[in-house]
Amino acid sequence: MPEVLFSRYREAIRSLDLAQLTAPAQIPETFLLGREGGYSTHYIPFESVHAQARIVVAGITPGFAQWQNAMREAQRQLAAGVDDDTVLRAARLAGAFSGAIRPNFVALLDAIGVQRWLGIASCATLFGLDAGLVQVSAILRHPVFVDGKNYSGSPSPLRNPFLREQVLRWFAEEARQLPDALYIPMGASVSETLDWLVTEGVIPAGRVLHGLPHPSGANAERVAYFLGRKERSTLSSKTNGAQIDAARERLLAQMEALIRRC
Repeated sequence: MPEVLFSRYREAIRSLDLAQLTAPAQIPETFLLGREGGYSTHYIPFESVHAQARIVVAGITPGFAQWQNAMREAQRQLAAGVDDDTVLRAARLAGAFSGAIRPNFVALLDAIGVQRWLGIASCATLFGLDAGLVQVSAILRHPVFVDGKNYSGSPSPLRNPFLREQVLRWFAEEARQLPDALYIPMGASVSETLDWLVTEGVIPAGRVLHGLPHPSGANAERVAYFLGRKERSTLSSKTNGAQIDAARERLLAQMEALIRRC
């Protein structure tokens, strides 16, 4: 079984004074997992894996705000006296796809037929009744900071041995527990890393859904065009309609092939 670190950090989490921590540099050394040059990685209680998950949403790495939110939720759960598994599930889900990002994400998945592959009415239930079908993850599970700032994915983790080892130690082991899942990359560095894991035999070929626009509010125009809510003639110069059209067609074909195999 993959290594679970939570028992080592339980009491340190319980005693954290989060109100005094306002920047990554203030995270106590207790939580430091590794450092190389300007890069550092720090423990977060994100070890829970939904064994029945069929969708893995992969970001780059938790940021400082997500670290704070996860620690705060873990403290609440510890104070309530629940078991470790419950603490870890709650901490990992804290703030996942909250706000405007959630309806965009649901609409994008439904538009390409993910709900049909899952056998549910809409991917909206992935955040409620069917939450066990989705794993919200990151290719760098534990937060990575560069010179005290959030790591944004550049340069690629594959070009840095320290980061590549993090991918293999944590995310690859998580992926091996979910052999039947589809992977949705959030960003170019994530896409590149998932493709590398396919070549390494960690993720089966054809299981990465490349090309979905990022569902953040800052990406509203691309999301609207992908969903057919905006005409191509009205797109700004920053949005490549032809590229989005091609990605949509690839994704629809990929999902139809997967559905036919079910």
